[in-house]
Amino acid sequence: MRATSKPIARLDGALRAPGDKSCSHRALMFAGLAEGTSVIEGLLEGEDVKDTAKAMAACGAHVERLSLRRWKVTGVGAAGLKNPEGVLDMGNSGTGARLMMGLVAGQKLKATFDGDVSLRSRPMGRVLDPLSEMGAKNESNGGKLPLTLEGAPLTAIEYTPPHASAQVKSCVMLAGLGATGTTIVNEPRKTRDHTERMLRAFGVTVDVEEKDGGTRVSLEGGQKLVATNVDIPGDPSSATFLWAAGLLVQEGSVSVLNVMENPTRDGLVHAAKAMGADLEVTKTGESGGEVITRITSNPSSLSAKSPDMAIVPAMIDEFPLFGVLAAFADGDTLVTGAEELRVKESDRITATVNMLKANGVHAEERPDGFLVKGCGRGGVPGGGVVNACHDHRIAMSALVMGCAAKAPVSVDDISAVATSYPDFFAHMQALGADIEQG
Repeated sequence: MRATSKPIARLDGALRAPGDKSCSHRALMFAGLAEGTSVIEGLLEGEDVKDTAKAMAACGAHVERLSLRRWKVTGVGAAGLKNPEGVLDMGNSGTGARLMMGLVAGQKLKATFDGDVSLRSRPMGRVLDPLSEMGAKNESNGGKLPLTLEGAPLTAIEYTPPHASAQVKSCVMLAGLGATGTTIVNEPRKTRDHTERMLRAFGVTVDVEEKDGGTRVSLEGGQKLVATNVDIPGDPSSATFLWAAGLLVQEGSVSVLNVMENPTRDGLVHAAKAMGADLEVTKTGESGGEVITRITSNPSSLSAKSPDMAIVPAMIDEFPLFGVLAAFADGDTLVTGAEELRVKESDRITATVNMLKANGVHAEERPDGFLVKGCGRGGVPGGGVVNACHDHRIAMSALVMGCAAKAPVSVDDISAVATSYPDFFAHMQALGADIEQG
């Protein structure tokens, strides 16, 4: 289905951020691996997370939806998990697929993984390599889905991922729970730490040592997870689309409530402030070991500011939207050190540049990023049709751009939006956006 976002003058209102996708995946997996029953509040009910729920149920956990965003999971412990009878279809989710591979390997299960056309294009060798080093076996399609993974008696390893990736780190850690010895993951650049935080909530001892801008994460194999209730905080990545739109229009004020503030996820907030964004971040509480905030944005004139490489991992999912902010800024913005964008749901460097060029913005690819020549406030021409490339963040970023461009911006296929933010269109409409679907 196609969608078109039309220029508007004003966005106004306050909305609660949807549940964090990264935390939702992990809560379902850890609760299914635990002994006892856990209740999960605020679960993101996007297609990606539902696929993880189905995968855990296929492996023997009892997963039940009690009511809107409230789920109950009765785990069977590591020894109670079983080989799934059918294929584990992980849909569009790289997080779901890669973390489930670590879980399957660590619990000595055998499973076949598959996904949609986007997930089938993503490299899985980055997790298969360390899992093989630990003792797991696999049969893959050149390191891509579909593939079959079989856990075996695993031996702990010390591993340094060649690319900064929370998914790889988390996969190795989950496999390490079922390995003999202490599994160590060294990160030259720190990535999101939801796995470490949530494993502790389920009773696992995880040691984290800060080291030269990175981390050394270690855990001892054989530890048991104990059921606990989890309150999922709001997703900072989803919240960015709402407050970014509030920066770009001419009038109004947008507040997003219940947003998780985590130093491994708040890179776009810092990058936008460096550009002159009128953003107010207020702490409102804590949940599940995470700080909860309210983010309020007001219309702003932005100046180009290239993000420091040190914050790239903390905004890796937000670069398509950052490209949109850069398009409305005065001056040139250069993104470097973001080669990880090449292997997301799409090649997000190419997809972001094409999104901008289709709407009259001068943008150029770089091997590890891109260059954007800003059009200034209100100066983006618009009028283009964006190829979403089966990528939810490209689609939503383009529709945010359309709110403040001179002419409407269309997206060829919005089906992927439901994988991560099923309420996106309702939320944008509630603020005053004019987005036509169909």
